[in-house]
Amino acid sequence: MIIRELLTHRWGNKELVTSPSYGTVEKVLAKANTKVSEWEPLFIIKTENGSCEQIAVGISGVINSVHVKIGDHVIPGMVMAFIEDDLLDSDIS
Repeated sequence: MIIRELLTHRWGNKELVTSPSYGTVEKVLAKANTKVSEWEPLFIIKTENGSCEQIAVGISGVINSVHVKIGDHVIPGMVMAFIEDDLLDSDIS
């Protein structure tokens, strides 16, 4: 299994988790309204060439929403989830 540690992109006040490759979602480890740690596995994608990629991102926070389910086809750049970054909380105080 290939471990893909991705950078997120900010959209408004949330971070986007996007697919890095073409493939099919094999596992969804992320659940809405749950806290995740930096580099925690969120998804497993089976790529077109048959390899599996474990997707993790370099932020911690709360998963706001998940936009894929097992069996969904994904393409590079497709939004799979939104995360509210922990750093946003510290900016408010």
